[in-house]
Amino acid sequence: MISALRSTAALCVSLAVAVLASAATADNSRIEALLQQVDAFPHTTRIEYAQSEVFDHEVGLGAIQKIRGEWHFKDSERLSGTLRRYTWLMGNGFSSAEVMSELVDSAVAVDGVSELFSCDGRACGRAVQWANRVFNERVLYGREDLQRYRVFAVQGPPEARLLVYSAERTPDRQYLHAEWLLIAP
Repeated sequence: MISALRSTAALCVSLAVAVLASAATADNSRIEALLQQVDAFPHTTRIEYAQSEVFDHEVGLGAIQKIRGEWHFKDSERLSGTLRRYTWLMGNGFSSAEVMSELVDSAVAVDGVSELFSCDGRACGRAVQWANRVFNERVLYGREDLQRYRVFAVQGPPEARLLVYSAERTPDRQYLHAEWLLIAP
């Protein structure tokens, strides 16, 4: 009888731990659905999509700056896994900042999502470096005072990172870029 009570108690404890652990994790499919919603928005046109396996991929957690003649992030982390990259062009008078704000607000509302870094404008560093070195998308080069960058940790399994960057060149050439990195165990 005592061993049956002990095993019942152990089962209850492990169920409680599992419930608490699942409450702290995000449903990755919800984040993927948010990215698909940007595709479905009538005033966005996806101009780039790529998926690849990455090893030791650098995720910027600070402004990009020149140190001893070379460009580096103030802080970063290196991760491996599956990387999906999206770039959209905004149309019909909608700004990339508006669409980014909507995407970020929706992502933050998902349980298990927490912001790791954010910057706006010149605090992010040189826009040309973000466009060419970080994202390898020259169309993202825009005005430094109008750029925005956010990085979110998404609890798993698998753990993930969501990176969102908005760039504004002109009123008719505004871009939103997102990277969705599913981290390999």
